[in-house]
Amino acid sequence: MLNTIINIGRSIPFIILLLILLPVTRFIVGTVLGTTAAIIPLSICAMPFVARLTANALMEIPNGLTEAAQAMGATKWQIVRKFYLSEALPTLINGVTLTLVTLVGYSAMAGTQGGGGLGSLAINYGVYRNMPYVTWVATIIIVLFVMISQKLGDTLARKVDHR
Repeated sequence: MLNTIINIGRSIPFIILLLILLPVTRFIVGTVLGTTAAIIPLSICAMPFVARLTANALMEIPNGLTEAAQAMGATKWQIVRKFYLSEALPTLINGVTLTLVTLVGYSAMAGTQGGGGLGSLAINYGVYRNMPYVTWVATIIIVLFVMISQKLGDTLARKVDHR
C-alpha cells in the first residue's frame, strides 16, 4: 500500500501537482502566490521522493548485519542507530543531495506561481519582457548551484562511507 502511494506521488509531474494543490495551498497559506505558497507543493513533492530514496538505502543493508547485531546483544534501537543508520548514511546523504538538486529544478518551476527566486526572474524578465539573456544567466546560476551542491553531497557521502 505504501509502495503504491509513493509511486503515485513520484509519478505526478511537478507543474501539474502545483496546479492540483492550489486549493490546498490557499487553505493552508491563504494565498496561491509567492514564496510561502510555493513551499506547500515543494514539500509534498519531496515526501514520496525522500521516502523512496530512504527505503532503497535501507534495503541495501544486508540481512546478515541485523542478525550479527542481534547475536551481539544489541537492542532494536541500537540496531537502528548504530548499524542501519551508519551503514545507510552514505546512501542517505546521496539521496538528500539528489532531493535538493531536484527541488532546485522544481522551485524554478514554482516561479510560474510567483514563487520567487531565479525561476521567477527567468520567467518574468527573460520570457515576459523578452530579455533572453536574463533566462540564460538564471539558468547558468541554477546549473552552478546544482553542480556545487552535488559535489558537496558526494564529498560528504565519501567521508562518512566506511565500507
